[in-house]
Amino acid sequence: MRLKIIGSAAGGGFPQWNCNYRLSRGARSGEAHVRPRTQSSLAACANGSDWVLFNASPDIRQQIAATPELQPLAAGPLRGTPIRAVILTNADIDHIAGLLSLREREPFAIYATRRVLQVLDANSIFNVLDRSIVQRRELVLGATTDILNVNGEPTGIAVETFAVPGKVALFLEDQTKAADGYGTQEGDTIGLRISSRIEERAAFYIPGCALIDHALKERLSGADCLLFDGTVFTDDEMIAAGVGAKTGARMGHLHISGEDGSMVSLADIGIKRRIYVHINNTNPILDEISPEHAAVNGAGWEVAYDGMEVRL
Repeated sequence: MRLKIIGSAAGGGFPQWNCNYRLSRGARSGEAHVRPRTQSSLAACANGSDWVLFNASPDIRQQIAATPELQPLAAGPLRGTPIRAVILTNADIDHIAGLLSLREREPFAIYATRRVLQVLDANSIFNVLDRSIVQRRELVLGATTDILNVNGEPTGIAVETFAVPGKVALFLEDQTKAADGYGTQEGDTIGLRISSRIEERAAFYIPGCALIDHALKERLSGADCLLFDGTVFTDDEMIAAGVGAKTGARMGHLHISGEDGSMVSLADIGIKRRIYVHINNTNPILDEISPEHAAVNGAGWEVAYDGMEVRL
């Protein structure tokens, strides 16, 4: 099974269009140690031809242009795509807005929890994806689902879904329920175990997670590969940088560093390969010569970049 990280940044990408923080300035000026990144997305293929996307970022057109495997075959028909399905891990803008760029009447399937499908159903703009061509299919929490193309044929990819602590999408926040997670419901944020029905290998994809509990640690133990939420290095990172007022926890993301961060929390779990994805433009691990980048490398973690490939 091949996994390609086609977007490794958090919402807004890197550099973010309006961000003048030192990291974004470095990326704009072409500093080699702070390479630009597009917004969070992953592609997987188990059979050499059929590709499944995990989240559809606003940068999806750029990501497809940078990824030959996702482009129409040179000897293929005048219209076509190897993308057979898109799986959504939540309803965040940086994970669903790219669906609107896939509106040119190509058949594929959208898989998501009932909660996320309800969000799509409630927003008529997504009707630009003709339901007679683009099918919407429910992912049942706690179950393993074989990912099929629109004709019901297997792609060779299967996903097991499980709820992880997170937060309702920003545009769905109910300020009257601030004390109760702003209206967060089960199915708003999920993790995935992505497996190949062909080679029986698997990876975990969790681009958003607010807390690592015992159940999650048990689930991840012995994993071939983990792609995990690396949004912020410290919980107050955006505040300290002077670019925002929200903590990582307020955004539904667990920080990397410290005794209660993901790096320490997962240190005693046997995982063969561990990679931070969904990295915010303020996160110092984006600077490849920073002490923070060295710290995560020293702890056995890799920092995702666009085009990074994992083979299982």
